[in-house]
Amino acid sequence: MSKKPPLQNQRFKWWEHVTNIAAFLCKDPTTISKEVHAHRLSDWYHKGTFYNSKNFCIHRYHCQKTNACGKILLCGIKCASCPTCNQTCKDFEKERCKRLDQAPYVCNGCTKKINHCTIAHKYYYNGRAADRKYRELLISSRSGINMTKHQLHQKDQIISPLIEQGQSPYQILTNHPELDMSVRSMYTYIDKGLFTARNIDLKRQAKFKPRKCHKTQITDCSVFTDRTYSDFCSLDLSSFVKMDAFVWFYRKELLLNS
Repeated sequence: MSKKPPLQNQRFKWWEHVTNIAAFLCKDPTTISKEVHAHRLSDWYHKGTFYNSKNFCIHRYHCQKTNACGKILLCGIKCASCPTCNQTCKDFEKERCKRLDQAPYVCNGCTKKINHCTIAHKYYYNGRAADRKYRELLISSRSGINMTKHQLHQKDQIISPLIEQGQSPYQILTNHPELDMSVRSMYTYIDKGLFTARNIDLKRQAKFKPRKCHKTQITDCSVFTDRTYSDFCSLDLSSFVKMDAFVWFYRKELLLNS
């Protein structure tokens, strides 16, 4: 996952199109739109009407309906002032804002004051909060295992008793395909101590020695002199032929052949 630059500028203006913001950040407009829509913060603020602060119908100011629910025979109170108006009225239509249904999907830069806006559900974008949430996602996605505690406990109840009986991980996965995991993953989970069974419970695991990691390091970088792509471009060749090259090591020395 590549590092994502946060949108630190919170002064979103409605008259500024997403393409202008994308051009300023050198990003695609779709990327900016998806970023704002995915990391906008929800906020609840409702000024309310004179009669009822729980009425979010678009017709609430001019509605003259009475007894829409039909529960009371002689009810002279307007339904707009009733708490159950939105749930019982068939002509209920929730008030929506066009700024939230299309880019930039947030209330940042809106000309209306918050106490003059009649939309109860508002959305804002905070660049620092979005960046903090993104970094938390990077850490959580790379730590631990891709399994919940409940799933791990269910698999442990099947795997650990069978290992104590002497069965191998390969035999367990062959007889129980519902575990949905590979043999290598089971060995890794046992080695990390995530299951009740341990490495000592495996018949052959305790006999193996840990594998040695052989890392080949290039000590002499002089072989790359005049062999980079920039050197090739500086030749200004009108025509050329591509040839395969291979790398091999002899006595800890890097050799390039073509």
